Amino acid sequence: MPLNSTPNLRTLVCVYLFSLGLIIGSAYTMYVHFDFSHSVDTKSYLKMAQGDFNVTVTHRYRVIIPALAAAVAWPLEQIYTGIWPARAETLWPLRLGFFLVNSTLLALVGLILCRTCQLYGATFWSSVIAITAVLTSRWAVYTAGLPLIDSLYLLVFALAIYGIKARSKWALVFCILIGPHAKESFIFLAPLLFFFGKNALSRPWQVLLFVASAILAYSVRYLIDQQIQVEQTQSINNALNHFNNILISIRRVFSPKGIGEVFSVFGIFTLVIFAGLLGGKAARQTWLRNLDAPLFWLLVIVLIHALLSSDIGRMSYLSAPAFAVACALILDRHPFFSFLSGKEITG
Repeated sequence: MPLNSTPNLRTLVCVYLFSLGLIIGSAYTMYVHFDFSHSVDTKSYLKMAQGDFNVTVTHRYRVIIPALAAAVAWPLEQIYTGIWPARAETLWPLRLGFFLVNSTLLALVGLILCRTCQLYGATFWSSVIAITAVLTSRWAVYTAGLPLIDSLYLLVFALAIYGIKARSKWALVFCILIGPHAKESFIFLAPLLFFFGKNALSRPWQVLLFVASAILAYSVRYLIDQQIQVEQTQSINNALNHFNNILISIRRVFSPKGIGEVFSVFGIFTLVIFAGLLGGKAARQTWLRNLDAPLFWLLVIVLIHALLSSDIGRMSYLSAPAFAVACALILDRHPFFSFLSGKEITG
């Protein structure tokens, strides 16, 4: 497929179904067998999907995925009533709702990343290998298989880079309006959209959308706080308390466990990046010259997320757009992988 061509519908559907197959196959076991008794996150989102927002303040306002899961779970519950009556009264329909919603969104992430890799100059098949690396990550298994909301936030990150590179105003509009409801830390991604997205969406329109998004986010928070009768300052204090995690995260990232966490995000595919850094300056430049400032700043934003959350591995998965692009370009252009294009390695 030529670099700047628009993919046809068949290609889009095939890539999406391929992505969905990668996710559902690996995440199904997690969905069926995970023990929820020790997970605060999953308990919170399951309660929110049932209309109970009296959960930990960190999770309370991330309403979109629980709402979608609840909507999907209702017809599933009717099916369960006829097939497995005992399960219809349990959390199984809701858990399946989360599984289907998260798997659907992660497959969409795969499709967007495949196209993004091509926009950066990678070939179709190296882009497919790159999204395979992303979607077979252990964090993809967690994200799809459990009642979590990370799939939507990863979609926002993927659309942010795609929107900037493809100059897609609709991608940026989605990010600006949906981002704050995916996670509050979207505030760190917003400057990337504002400074690098001007070719897709003019600054005045961005300002207008950011204001509308802020009003919408405040309204949602206000309604939830009123429903459960808590002070709005509680969420502000919680956000500020995250800065206490920075020193803990720094110590952890330089520990053997922390290094292992970072390496395990994309597993063995991380070696592709290491290979891309070998071979001298000329070999490195074959792929590095295709990268741009938004990708590097995305890594800085991911680092901020990791330091504030102390969950280094989980937050590092947000680097998937940058990782996928780098992986695809290295497979295409670095001399070490020249055998993939039928050329012999020389030198």
